Amino acid sequence: MTLDYTVVIPTTGRDSLAVLLSAVDSGTGPRPAEVIVVDDRPGGPPLSLPHAVRVLRTGGRGPAAARNTGWRAARTEWVAFLDDDVVVPGTWAEDLAADLDVGPRVGASQARIHVPVGPRPTDDERGTAGLATARWITADMAYRRSVLSEVDGFDERFPRAFREDTDLALRVLAAGYELRRGERRTTHPAAHGDFLASVRRQAGNADNALMRHKHGPGWRHHAAAGPGMLGRHALTTVSAAAAVVLAGPRRTRPLAGAAAALWAALTGSFAWHRIQPGPRTRPEITRMLVTSALIPPAAVAHRLAGELRVRRAGTRRAGPAAVLFDRDDTLIADVPYLDDPEQVRPVPGAADVLHRLRAAGIAVGIVSNQSGVARGLISPEQLAAVNARVESLLGPFDTWQVCVHGDTDGCRCRKPAPGLVHRAAAALDVDPRDCVVIGDTGADVDAAEAAGARGILVPTARTLPDEVRRAGLVATTLTEAVELAIAGTEEATT
Repeated sequence: MTLDYTVVIPTTGRDSLAVLLSAVDSGTGPRPAEVIVVDDRPGGPPLSLPHAVRVLRTGGRGPAAARNTGWRAARTEWVAFLDDDVVVPGTWAEDLAADLDVGPRVGASQARIHVPVGPRPTDDERGTAGLATARWITADMAYRRSVLSEVDGFDERFPRAFREDTDLALRVLAAGYELRRGERRTTHPAAHGDFLASVRRQAGNADNALMRHKHGPGWRHHAAAGPGMLGRHALTTVSAAAAVVLAGPRRTRPLAGAAAALWAALTGSFAWHRIQPGPRTRPEITRMLVTSALIPPAAVAHRLAGELRVRRAGTRRAGPAAVLFDRDDTLIADVPYLDDPEQVRPVPGAADVLHRLRAAGIAVGIVSNQSGVARGLISPEQLAAVNARVESLLGPFDTWQVCVHGDTDGCRCRKPAPGLVHRAAAALDVDPRDCVVIGDTGADVDAAEAAGARGILVPTARTLPDEVRRAGLVATTLTEAVELAIAGTEEATT
C-alpha cells in the first residue's frame, strides 16, 4: 500500500533519537517522503544525524512550537509525530499505512502505547504508564496535514509536553473530524526522574487553567482526563496556611491545632496513596513523604499563576505587529557581498510597501545574513555604510538584525535558524507569532517557521524550485507579499 506521509520528531537531543531514526529507516512498509527532526534545544552544536534527515531548529520554544515547525515544513497528506524516546517495531510503517487507510473525515490516528513497568512501579514509572491509556498523545500520533492547517496546529501557549496534544484533539473533534486509535504498537520507556521531579510536574496545572479557558469547565469530561486533585490540594494548602497564621494568638491556637491535624491527615493520606502501589523501598518512601508535602502548594501556586496569565492575556491583533524583510533580492537588488553604498538599488515597489506598512502602524525590520564579514569580503564599516544607504533610500527601519557569521560557525542567529527573528521580535517587544517574514529563499521561510512567525516567499531567479514547493505562502511580487501579510490570509499564489 502507498502512503503519502512525513515523520516529524521533536527532540531535545536524547541519545535514543539515533535508535528511533534507524528503526524508521530500516523498517518494512512504505517509506516516508521525508523525516524532519526539529531540534528544540536552546542552543548547542548541530545534531549529528543521517544525511537523509532534515533538521530544523526552534531554539527551545517547547514541543508545541517544535511540532508546528515540523508539520508546516511538510508537504504530504499525513504527518506522523513521534517522540524522540519511543521505540517502534520494524513493521511500524506497514502498520501505520494500515491504520491510515481511512475515510476523509478521520483526521488523526493514535498508536497503542506500551510502557514496560514491573509489578510494583515507582511513582515516576506510574506517571509514564498513564500514557498507555491516555487519549490523543503525540508520542505516536498521525494527523492529516490539511486538518492541522484548518485548526492552526498546536497552541504554542502550552510551553511543555502537557495538554497541548489534548487541546489540539478537542479542536479537531470540534471541527467535525474523527480521531481513531489504530492497531500499530509503540513502546514508550518509563521515566526515571530525580528527587523533586514530581513537584516540578505540577507546573502542568497552569496549562489546566488555559484548557478551562479554551474549552470550558467541562473540558476534563470531554478529554477523559479524570477529576484531578486540585480541590484536595487546595484544601491541604489552606489548612497548612491556617495552621501557621492561627498559631500566633493564644486564643486561636486550638484552631491552629485543628488545621494542622487536618493538614497532617490529608498529607498522610496522599503520601500513602502514592507509597502503597510502589516498591516501598526506603528511598522511595522518603521521596513520597517529602514530595507529598510539597506537591499541594506547588499545584495551587501554578494553577493560580495560570489563571492570572489567562486573564491578563489580551486578544491578539488580527494583522501582524511587524513585518520583517530579508535585505538582498527582497528590498534591494542583489549584489554579491555588496560593499559599496552607491550600488544600493531598491527593488520595484519597495518604498511604496514600506510606506504603507508604516502608515498602518505596523513595525518594519530587516533580518539579514551577511556572511561576507566572516569571510573577510566585507568590513563591518562597509556593511554599516551599505545599511545606512538602504535607510536613506527606503526610510527608517524599527529594527536591524544582521548575522555576520559563516555557514560553519554554528551560530543560532544565521537563517534558517530562528535567532534573527527572535531578536527582532524582542527588540520590537512583540510576540514572534505576530510577525511576518518576507524573503526570497527557503532559509527565510524556515527561519520564520522555526520562530513561530509566518513566512512569505517572493521567488527570484536565484530561488530554488524545491524552496518554492516547500513554502506555504508564495507571492509573485513584493507588493503582493505585503498584501498577504496585512490580510493575514493563508491563501497564496503558487
